Amino acid sequence: MKLPKFLLADNSEMPEDLFVVHTEYPRFILNVEEEEVEWLDDLEGDDEETMADEATKVVEAAFKWCDEELAKYDEEEDDE
Repeated sequence: MKLPKFLLADNSEMPEDLFVVHTEYPRFILNVEEEEVEWLDDLEGDDEETMADEATKVVEAAFKWCDEELAKYDEEEDDE
């Protein structure tokens, strides 16, 4: 099964929080409201600085994707 790179998730036990799940390496769950990341994969690489830069880029991409996705929901509501 092919999964999208990012998924939106929520949970009734945490009704105020919204999560983005990154399904590709390095996999992680981003709590958008708390701006916290739970890494599901160990970040591997020889250069720690490069790995930190790549991790930052993918988390920033997750935030950007989430903002764009939420804007689509807002547009759909406005059209109704």
